[in-house]
Amino acid sequence: MFAAYLTLVVVGAVFNGAAAVTYLIGHEYPKTQADMKGIPRTYVPVLGTLLAAGTLGLLAGLKIPVLGTLAASGLVLYFIGAIFAHLRVGSRDIVGGIVFLTTATAVLTLGITYHGAT
Repeated sequence: MFAAYLTLVVVGAVFNGAAAVTYLIGHEYPKTQADMKGIPRTYVPVLGTLLAAGTLGLLAGLKIPVLGTLAASGLVLYFIGAIFAHLRVGSRDIVGGIVFLTTATAVLTLGITYHGAT
């Protein structure tokens, strides 16, 4: 069980860490996504910071389980919001959001199963 949990934490950290870097370095993709969803571009670094915090929280959860649970819960909420933001403007390009949401949900589920409801 720990191997599966560790694998998903690492995969989730890589996914979210890469996305956070993309948001924080000022890459054009997050800016065009924000424009498409009607979100001010000034929110892009904030969203990147949330992704970075989720990444660090997932990794910290390996040592302090409650941090991993909180981080995974936050990422689940983040990606539910991201999917709804796409659907709100009529975008059906939600596969990426679903992959990220599924990963965060799996980390949350396995973390609670492995560590218990901390």
